[in-house]
Amino acid sequence: MSAPLQGQSICQVAIVVRDIEAYSKRWSEVLGVEVPARRETASAEVTNIRYRGQSTEGRAKLAFFDLGVLKLELIEPIGGPSIWREHLDKYGEGVQHIAFRVPDIEATADGLAKLGMGEAQRGDFKGGCYRYVDSTAQLGLILELLGSK
Repeated sequence: MSAPLQGQSICQVAIVVRDIEAYSKRWSEVLGVEVPARRETASAEVTNIRYRGQSTEGRAKLAFFDLGVLKLELIEPIGGPSIWREHLDKYGEGVQHIAFRVPDIEATADGLAKLGMGEAQRGDFKGGCYRYVDSTAQLGLILELLGSK
């Protein structure tokens, strides 16, 4: 039996913050790069977002730093309930998830579920979809699975 993420590489590390503008500026100073453009996730009608099995108006402001083999993502929760808001409320600012681009998001999520890591949030974005798998008890953070549509 192979492990659900066997052979996959981390493509992203995400940090949840309260003020994305301030953190973007700080990270750009540390990394010696331009402050990346910020964007907001689309509405629930577009993203089909589900948090803990329920529809939500949860959204986020995002900024991505391209670091070569992976991206550093900053996330500021806005709107309704979300996994991002949950993290900020429970743990404060800090690393919230690591992401893997996977060839079969359903099979990978099923494999992780068999290890006791259930879905926490899912949604769509232009050109793809994501699943957050709650692996906090096992790994100390959330796993994000990124797939294509």
